[in-house]
Amino acid sequence: MAFDNTVTIVGNVTRDPELRYTPAGAAVANFGVAWNRKGQNDEDVVSFFDVTCWRNLAENVSESISKGSRVIVYGRLDQRSWENQDGERRSKVEIVADDVAPSLKWATADLTRNEFRGGDGGGDSSVNDSSAAENAPTYSDEEPF
Repeated sequence: MAFDNTVTIVGNVTRDPELRYTPAGAAVANFGVAWNRKGQNDEDVVSFFDVTCWRNLAENVSESISKGSRVIVYGRLDQRSWENQDGERRSKVEIVADDVAPSLKWATADLTRNEFRGGDGGGDSSVNDSSAAENAPTYSDEEPF
């Protein structure tokens, strides 16, 4: 039985995305998001979330958002555990993003469509660029409905 643990948050980016690549060549970007809400007695309560993006999403996020941007993050919760240098157990819950978008509540955005890279954008090294271009779908200017 599968369980779906999706989460959607809207908040402000607290640090510029850091783009890295795994030894296998997959792009991964990490950034933070702060979410403000009113608590008891009308005091501001701030929650901080670490967000991880993979592959094409990671590359697009690193080029498109920066500290202070208001974003919508859709993804799943993931918990990691490790032992620090002092032997203490540590754990952290982060959001592994499926999608990240600018919030248009108080801003406008100019979108640029990227070239289709095939599959889920995972950068599968078994597919070369020429075959991906040949198999890319074509779209007309008509609306789909």
